[in-house]
Amino acid sequence: MKGILYEGAGAVNVRELAEPAPRAGWALIKVSHAGICGSDLNIYAGTHPRAKAPLVMGHEFSGRLMEDAGGLKKGAFVTVNPLLSCGECQPCRTGNSHVCDTLKLVGIDCDGGMAEYAAAPSSMLVPLPEGVGGKLGALVEPVAVAVHAIREQGFVPGDNALVFGCGPIGLVVALTLRLFGAASVTMAEVDQKRADAARGMGFLVVNPAETDMEKFAKEQTLGVGFDWVFDCAGVQKVADALLDVVRVRGVIVIVASYKHACTMPFFKGMVKETSIRFVRVYRPKDFRIAAGVISKLPEYEKIITHVLPAEEARRGFELATTPGSGAVKVMYRFD
Repeated sequence: MKGILYEGAGAVNVRELAEPAPRAGWALIKVSHAGICGSDLNIYAGTHPRAKAPLVMGHEFSGRLMEDAGGLKKGAFVTVNPLLSCGECQPCRTGNSHVCDTLKLVGIDCDGGMAEYAAAPSSMLVPLPEGVGGKLGALVEPVAVAVHAIREQGFVPGDNALVFGCGPIGLVVALTLRLFGAASVTMAEVDQKRADAARGMGFLVVNPAETDMEKFAKEQTLGVGFDWVFDCAGVQKVADALLDVVRVRGVIVIVASYKHACTMPFFKGMVKETSIRFVRVYRPKDFRIAAGVISKLPEYEKIITHVLPAEEARRGFELATTPGSGAVKVMYRFD
């Protein structure tokens, strides 16, 4: 089969690979689409702590079952919850397998979906609703991240929110907030093309590098500050601003995976009794909800800016790692 193989830092190539032979309890999937995630970019850079070459990356993918599995019939169109939990640690035993002490993922700790065929646990197959095609099916995983970030922290419809970052995760968080009844959603982004993409989806977008964010937040909220602030950027300059833009007793949700240690002016948080919360991936229910709602807003599909054949593997990663390229979500097509 044809697959995109990570062969070392900065090296991805199309290779002829052996078709996966699913182990007991796993199923074979004919892949339709597979997306590049931020974790894949870390692997590509050679900085991911677990992923080792040679590896077929890809934990955001969709496709058709090649056999009956997981209560689904052969030919069913599915996506995959890629989490591999141990089932034995304290988090797993208390209903929190998404933060398993030894959490692994398909496409990071074993071969994933950037190939014509992929194998995944039958228990982690998620059927896609009628009308959800391969592109949207491969976007369910990041939407599940957004669903979890919002549901886990108890977001209340009618509240307002500010989202830092107009990358794929920032955009799915903003769109999901809209879908879940936010009174208003404002975004902050320094990359002009990504900001324009968000504006095209109907969001007010501000450049935080050119704006007094504390003043802006008060202007937008009648002097109060935002109810919810979602950090989907993960950089020091955003960490500096988070406590300035949130209201008294508001909530900051850290969705981004910070690559470097940062500091925050915690006294400001104490003065406001701010809640700062962290989220990681998703629960199984979050994933099922994401699969069910992804077709509810046409803007979700607008996040997918590039769909490339596998032969353009290198170009896909170049687009995803080049600032100002205009790329938001880059996918490969295998069907």
